[in-house]
Amino acid sequence: MVEIGELLDHGPWPRFAKLVTLLCALAIIFDGFDISVVGFAIPSMIRDWHLPRASFAPLLVIGFVGMIIGSASAGIVSDRLGRRAALFWSVLVFGVAITLSSFAPNLFVIEVLRLVAAAGIGGALPNAATMSGEFTPLQMRSVAVMMTIVCVPLGSALAGSVASLVLPTAGWRALFLVGGIAPIALSLVMFLLMPESPRFLARHPKRAAELARLLGRMRLAVPDGATFVETAADRPETRMSLKDFFGAGQTRNTLALWLAFFSSLSGVYLCFSWLPTLLTANGLGLSAASKGLAVYNYGGVAGVLCFVALVNRLGSRILTLAASSFAALTAFLLIFIVIKPGAHQLPLLAALSAHGFCVNAVQTSLFALGVHIYPTKVRASGVAIASSIGRIGAIVSASVGSLVIQLGRAAFFEYLTFAMFFAFVGLSILRNHVPKVGAKKVLVMP
Repeated sequence: MVEIGELLDHGPWPRFAKLVTLLCALAIIFDGFDISVVGFAIPSMIRDWHLPRASFAPLLVIGFVGMIIGSASAGIVSDRLGRRAALFWSVLVFGVAITLSSFAPNLFVIEVLRLVAAAGIGGALPNAATMSGEFTPLQMRSVAVMMTIVCVPLGSALAGSVASLVLPTAGWRALFLVGGIAPIALSLVMFLLMPESPRFLARHPKRAAELARLLGRMRLAVPDGATFVETAADRPETRMSLKDFFGAGQTRNTLALWLAFFSSLSGVYLCFSWLPTLLTANGLGLSAASKGLAVYNYGGVAGVLCFVALVNRLGSRILTLAASSFAALTAFLLIFIVIKPGAHQLPLLAALSAHGFCVNAVQTSLFALGVHIYPTKVRASGVAIASSIGRIGAIVSASVGSLVIQLGRAAFFEYLTFAMFFAFVGLSILRNHVPKVGAKKVLVMP
């Protein structure tokens, strides 16, 4: 009898398993690309269709609703059909929907396709993180999962770089085409190369032979005819209760985490959705506006990598409080930076990069904090609920973004300032931060 969890947790991390992590990372890069692609395209669609900015607020809200639907259904699909199938269909669905958006004749068709695409986008991240984690030994799992998460701002940054080249010459339809064809191609590669998760296969005795072959490819030898069982930590948990979130001293942690998630994601998605539109409304060209969001996200990638490197050495409290306070400060400074044609762009780009660095470091830390504060039996549910609270914040920012821009760029950056201030408040009252750990310990993100 072979306990599959123990075997994988303490086994090697062969090249084959690293290929699975790479495919998951690529899926999330395209996921991040397509999360942001509408924000980059809106200024061009406003110009081409002669519509007011407020007409596009429902499009952004629909996108976040679709992401919530996709995230909520991802676990069900994954548990029934398998991790491989769930990830494959998530990537294929958002790739096809984004591709079809390039041929949309009007805003209504774009909205319908955005709902479909966002459902695929919402399902891709949890499935990719799960797949990556289940192919990785315990000591490297936090690195693998965090490196998967960092691909969201990396994909958005890539979208900004591509948009700055494509939009001025070929328009928003070409940008959608690029954003859709790439994940379709990746889904075909995944279909050919990506195996099913070994932990999922262990739950289906009829697929024992398939599991044995897979373990052989992972350099994990098992005897012929072995029976595979789950470890206790991987077995279905008892039914969760509100006491798990609001009892035994957890009320303060839960409410603080929810406030931080709501505020942080509200600020992040205000930038994702409306920053290019704000910059074009202040006279910058499409290329310069796309570059602004690109540097915001490249700064975010650097912030996440720094957090991964430092959290075990310093603990999360000092890092998150410093990052959220500096995020509020940089947003406040952006109020006073000149944004107009002909003005020197270096101060603007530097401030946006610094803000993105801090905000994304905070946002990544919230997932680690959710994993840390909740017990095993409700850990996945606790993080999922907190993330959904954050999505509500994203919906709020998407809904009011056009109004904020209408009030002026000062109002836009004031919104970001207050969002990160309240994230700071939530993080400051959170009781159980991730502590410093010794060199031999790791922060595990299952």
